[in-house]
Amino acid sequence: MIHPSAIVDPGARIGAGVSIGPFAVVGDDVVIGDGCSIGAHAVIHGPTRIGRDNRIHAHAVLGGDPQDKKFAGERTELVIGDGNVIREFCTLNRGTGNGGGVTRIGDDNWLLAYVHVAHDCRVGSHCIFSNNAALAGHVTIGDHVVLAGYTLIHQFCRIGDHAFTAMGAKINADVPPYVLVGGEYAVPRGINAEGLKRRGFDAGQIRAIRRAYRTLYGSGLPLAQAREALEQMATEHPVVAAMAAFLGQSERSLLR
Repeated sequence: MIHPSAIVDPGARIGAGVSIGPFAVVGDDVVIGDGCSIGAHAVIHGPTRIGRDNRIHAHAVLGGDPQDKKFAGERTELVIGDGNVIREFCTLNRGTGNGGGVTRIGDDNWLLAYVHVAHDCRVGSHCIFSNNAALAGHVTIGDHVVLAGYTLIHQFCRIGDHAFTAMGAKINADVPPYVLVGGEYAVPRGINAEGLKRRGFDAGQIRAIRRAYRTLYGSGLPLAQAREALEQMATEHPVVAAMAAFLGQSERSLLR
């Protein structure tokens, strides 16, 4: 199922049932798992590890060198999980030696056209990145995160599970779990209530998350005291524990 015009390096390992379209290029030290499809003109540089049942569309470029002036040609990787959809013209770069060496994408994500994931990023599972969303280096994205079109995320920022960014948001600080942000330079706008309902959170859990949000953003408490309040709240409502833990791990400032 490899088109005659495709170029596949002898050092690549191709799983069962993989299709590779016209003029696609698969380089040395690339592993493609069973059941994947690679679209026309897509380019996959090594070292790259791709899991099972991924759909990589035309003109995507995966595993390119990191866009970092400190990169000196050291061996680094791009690792992609299972069941992802990577649409046209997406660019996913490998890691850097100083940044851990790996850019990692989880499972069952949708990366729509022209999405960019820079070096050393960590992307969870079940995320949707809409067209032209872009991650700078060392960004960490949780699970079930939705980035609307043209979202831009500054290097080293973290986006918590179930967060949502509005179209065109520019994010230069950490976004806690469950929070919806928007605006040219993004600010908190509330919780991602609709997304939580769709994922099976019940009314009591959503009320607790909304109360935690008000404590964090509306109480006027200093961040350390707000975190203590959320930790106390989590003893009664475990769903809040993710927010409290996220605050304890933040290395950048919090979007607040």
